[in-house]
Amino acid sequence: MKAKRHAKILELISAHEIDTQEELLRRLRGAGFDVTQATVSRDIKELRLIKTLSGDGRYRYATSAEELSSDMSFKFLSIFSESVKTVDYAGNIVVVKCYTGMANAACAALDSIHWNGVVGTLAGDDTIFVLIRSEHRALELVGELKKLMNKKDPAMRQ
Repeated sequence: MKAKRHAKILELISAHEIDTQEELLRRLRGAGFDVTQATVSRDIKELRLIKTLSGDGRYRYATSAEELSSDMSFKFLSIFSESVKTVDYAGNIVVVKCYTGMANAACAALDSIHWNGVVGTLAGDDTIFVLIRSEHRALELVGELKKLMNKKDPAMRQ
């Protein structure tokens, strides 16, 4: 549940200019997460969210740019393994099928890794399209993502 909540938080802060813990709490509750202020505060610390100045002069929560190294790789793996059902490709497009409502979070996590050869991503409710520069690179990415799917905790596999 924590991984799903963290994924939802990352999705919310990337989609909305959230500037207070109260607003994040309200949006999480609106998304069906029964959380307390203390839980939201801990989540912000664990995700190492920072407040940055947005284009309109207001502050908002964002992920720390410095953190996108090994810690983000762990978060990516956690979010990816909790969200993704299948990965396939056609030509230079990779298709990632997710559990309902998880594609945006998985896509945000995917984008944070900056994969080689990825031109861009597009997420719906349960599907992510990844445009790759070449079919060869698409096949490689599918292989890498399928390996990550196999790194799920065996107790969590269905």
